[in-house]
Amino acid sequence: MSGTENAPAISNQVIVRACHSHDDLKLCVDLQRQIWGYEGEDVVPASIFVVAQHTGGHAYCAFDRGKAVGFALAFSAEHGGEKFWHSHMVGVLPEYQNQGVGRLLKLHQRDQALRAGIPVIQWTFDPLEPRNAHFNIARLGAIVRRYIPDFYGGSSSPLHGSLPTDRLVAEWRLGSAHVNAALAGINVPKAGVDAIEIALPTRMRELKHSEGPEIQADLRRQFTDLFSSGYAVTGFRRGDRTCAYVLEPYED
Repeated sequence: MSGTENAPAISNQVIVRACHSHDDLKLCVDLQRQIWGYEGEDVVPASIFVVAQHTGGHAYCAFDRGKAVGFALAFSAEHGGEKFWHSHMVGVLPEYQNQGVGRLLKLHQRDQALRAGIPVIQWTFDPLEPRNAHFNIARLGAIVRRYIPDFYGGSSSPLHGSLPTDRLVAEWRLGSAHVNAALAGINVPKAGVDAIEIALPTRMRELKHSEGPEIQADLRRQFTDLFSSGYAVTGFRRGDRTCAYVLEPYED
């Protein structure tokens, strides 16, 4: 168990803490089935959670008066000489979504990462999910510079349907002014004259099984072209009928 574990984060009745036992980890396994409908080999077993905890990563669980309602799993990683956590999974029960539990889990991750001297947390998310994009980019302040086609291969989750599991890679640079502003609710950065938008239907989940392949192929092309030209996703705009990823020229 990491030495950075401290007092649990609390929001109303929900408490986030590290998983302390095999029983805690079994709760995380069961949550995967309830949240995403995973079956068979897509379910990450408790043994992998154990490995994460003993190799510099972590497993956290969110409890509402003793009931497990969400979890987070992350691995220790390094790329290009930079150490970071790869947040492989963060999930919340459907009936607890949009109530701040996911944000609570991510903020607990951030707090523990900063205490451990980890400057960046990365994770992947489906570019066809506007709600997740808004949360990751607008609410948390993550930026995106990578698009990976069919990252996980096939999936048993009905949420993914038969589409390739294309993913954007979120970079959460924990101490940056960009992240601090987003967490404070400040809508930054203001899109400059060089900004480009990639639009997406707001009701994408309803269209996923009909127009999904065409929309996904178009997103894949646009993101790949713009990322190769030095652009990054720095914002996300929501609308009644369409939403949009906001991309701008970006340098570290």
